[in-house]
Amino acid sequence: MLRPMLPIALVVGVALAPVCARADSQLSLKSVSVDLPPGVDMFPNGPDADAINNNCLACHSADMVLNQPAMSKVRWQAEVDKMRTAYKAPIDPKDVDAILDYLVSVKGEK
Repeated sequence: MLRPMLPIALVVGVALAPVCARADSQLSLKSVSVDLPPGVDMFPNGPDADAINNNCLACHSADMVLNQPAMSKVRWQAEVDKMRTAYKAPIDPKDVDAILDYLVSVKGEK
Protein backbone atom coordinates (compact mmCIF):
# COMPACT_ATOMS: atom_id res chain seq x y z
CA MET A 1 0.00 0.00 0.00
CA LEU A 2 2.82 2.42 0.84
CA ARG A 3 4.87 1.60 -2.24
CA PRO A 4 2.29 3.01 -4.74
CA MET A 5 1.94 6.16 -2.59
CA LEU A 6 5.67 6.95 -2.68
CA PRO A 7 5.75 8.36 -6.26
CA ILE A 8 2.69 10.50 -5.55
CA ALA A 9 4.26 11.85 -2.36
CA LEU A 10 7.48 12.67 -4.23
CA VAL A 11 5.61 14.50 -6.99
CA VAL A 12 3.59 16.51 -4.45
CA GLY A 13 6.76 17.32 -2.50
CA VAL A 14 8.58 18.53 -5.61
CA ALA A 15 5.55 20.57 -6.71
CA LEU A 16 5.23 22.27 -3.32
CA ALA A 17 8.96 22.93 -2.80
CA PRO A 18 8.95 26.34 -4.56
CA VAL A 19 5.93 27.46 -2.54
CA CYS A 20 7.60 26.45 0.72
CA ALA A 21 10.88 28.12 -0.26
CA ARG A 22 9.06 31.35 -1.14
CA ALA A 23 7.15 31.35 2.16
CA ASP A 24 10.39 30.82 4.05
CA SER A 25 12.04 33.82 2.39
CA GLN A 26 9.10 36.06 3.38
CA LEU A 27 9.43 35.22 7.05
CA SER A 28 11.36 37.85 8.93
CA LEU A 29 12.04 37.87 12.65
CA LYS A 30 12.97 41.10 14.37
CA SER A 31 14.32 41.69 17.84
CA VAL A 32 12.29 43.93 20.05
CA SER A 33 12.96 45.32 23.45
CA VAL A 34 10.46 46.21 26.08
CA ASP A 35 11.15 48.63 28.88
CA LEU A 36 9.17 47.66 31.93
CA PRO A 37 8.61 50.19 34.67
CA PRO A 38 10.71 49.47 37.73
CA GLY A 39 8.87 47.99 40.64
CA VAL A 40 9.37 50.37 43.52
CA ASP A 41 7.11 48.66 46.01
CA MET A 42 8.72 46.60 48.71
CA PHE A 43 7.13 44.07 51.00
CA PRO A 44 5.74 45.69 54.15
CA ASN A 45 8.19 45.90 57.04
CA GLY A 46 8.14 43.09 59.50
CA PRO A 47 10.25 40.23 60.74
CA ASP A 48 12.06 38.61 57.80
CA ALA A 49 11.01 41.31 55.29
CA ASP A 50 14.63 41.67 54.23
CA ALA A 51 14.79 38.02 53.17
CA ILE A 52 11.73 38.26 50.92
CA ASN A 53 12.73 41.67 49.54
CA ASN A 54 16.25 40.46 48.72
CA ASN A 55 15.16 37.23 47.06
CA CYS A 56 11.68 37.51 45.59
CA LEU A 57 11.60 41.00 44.09
CA ALA A 58 14.01 39.90 41.36
CA CYS A 59 11.09 38.17 39.63
CA HIS A 60 7.89 39.33 41.35
CA SER A 61 6.39 42.58 42.45
CA ALA A 62 5.38 42.72 46.08
CA ASP A 63 1.80 43.38 44.96
CA MET A 64 1.72 40.21 42.88
CA VAL A 65 2.73 38.09 45.86
CA LEU A 66 0.53 39.93 48.34
CA ASN A 67 -2.52 39.49 46.11
CA GLN A 68 -2.26 35.70 46.30
CA PRO A 69 -4.82 33.87 48.43
CA ALA A 70 -3.95 33.07 52.01
CA MET A 71 -2.21 29.69 52.19
CA SER A 72 -0.91 27.33 54.83
CA LYS A 73 2.81 27.05 55.51
CA VAL A 74 2.84 23.73 53.65
CA ARG A 75 1.37 25.36 50.53
CA TRP A 76 3.75 28.34 50.77
CA GLN A 77 6.63 25.86 51.10
CA ALA A 78 5.46 24.16 47.89
CA GLU A 79 5.35 27.54 46.11
CA VAL A 80 8.84 28.52 47.24
CA ASP A 81 10.16 25.05 46.32
CA LYS A 82 8.56 25.39 42.86
CA MET A 83 10.22 28.78 42.36
CA ARG A 84 13.62 27.34 43.31
CA THR A 85 13.44 24.05 41.41
CA ALA A 86 11.14 24.53 38.41
CA TYR A 87 11.86 28.20 37.71
CA LYS A 88 15.45 28.27 39.02
CA ALA A 89 14.78 31.34 41.16
CA PRO A 90 18.02 32.59 42.71
CA ILE A 91 16.78 32.21 46.28
CA ASP A 92 19.53 31.88 48.85
CA PRO A 93 18.88 28.56 50.64
CA LYS A 94 19.62 30.15 54.03
CA ASP A 95 16.72 32.58 53.43
CA VAL A 96 14.03 30.00 52.65
CA ASP A 97 12.81 29.61 56.24
CA ALA A 98 12.70 33.39 56.73
CA ILE A 99 10.72 33.81 53.48
CA LEU A 100 8.26 31.15 54.59
CA ASP A 101 7.86 32.75 58.02
CA TYR A 102 7.19 36.11 56.38
CA LEU A 103 4.65 34.71 53.90
CA VAL A 104 2.80 32.83 56.62
CA SER A 105 2.72 35.91 58.87
CA VAL A 106 1.37 38.13 56.09
CA LYS A 107 -0.59 35.73 53.83
CA GLY A 108 -1.05 32.64 55.96
CA GLU A 109 -4.38 30.96 56.54
CA LYS A 110 -6.02 32.27 59.68
